[in-house]
Amino acid sequence: MSEENDALLKEIAVKHGIAVGRDDPILILQTINNKLMQDSQKAQQDLLDQFKAELEGLSLRWSTDAKEKAERILNVSLCASKESMEQLMQATAKELVATIKKEVTASLSVINRPVRDAYRISAMNILAACLTIFAAAILLWTATHF
Repeated sequence: MSEENDALLKEIAVKHGIAVGRDDPILILQTINNKLMQDSQKAQQDLLDQFKAELEGLSLRWSTDAKEKAERILNVSLCASKESMEQLMQATAKELVATIKKEVTASLSVINRPVRDAYRISAMNILAACLTIFAAAILLWTATHF
């Protein structure tokens, strides 16, 4: 402290041209001023530390809140995406069923013609066979009776 006082006495002498003694009341003011500045510095440091702790707490809370909101948004978008995919799959399945049904119907119509033709030919063959049998029976009857 004495070195500070010596430096202060020299500065006063150089700047103002006044010689101040060690027992001058101005040094009491300097001591009080230094004490007040140290107390103020300590109080400001305490306030700064408290503010820093509050900021860290707020930052942690904001981080937690942001994380929760992000998770909620992600869950909502996942549900929406899942619903959208299900709707798309249902629509695609309906289209696929309609396409398969159309193809099967077309294939059956192509197959039905030959089947109907074969049925008609079979019916005509049976009719021809019946007529042949009837004619043979008439010939047999005529041959045995005349």
